[in-house]
Amino acid sequence: MDKPHDRGGWETDESIDQSEHPAMDWERRLAALGRVLPPGRFMSTDVSRRGIESIPAEQYGSMAYWERRLVGMETRLVDEGILTKEEIDQKAAELEERWGASQ
Repeated sequence: MDKPHDRGGWETDESIDQSEHPAMDWERRLAALGRVLPPGRFMSTDVSRRGIESIPAEQYGSMAYWERRLVGMETRLVDEGILTKEEIDQKAAELEERWGASQ
């Protein structure tokens, strides 16, 4: 069975939206975090791939590039024992309360 990320060869009449969009603050922060963590350990395509590929199909299609990268990084941090899912969720809730969803 094909996974949602495995799009090679899919027939479609839809064009690919290649337009740029202004980066949101959280996207810039995630990119910066990837630059200060040990090289290739958290943000490389190969490293985050397992987390990205584990996203359920019903969620994957509605997520943007950086949202999928975030899932990959979270998965890696939990797998490495650096943070727990609960710690990540608690901090995310704190930030949501502090800054709101726009960040």
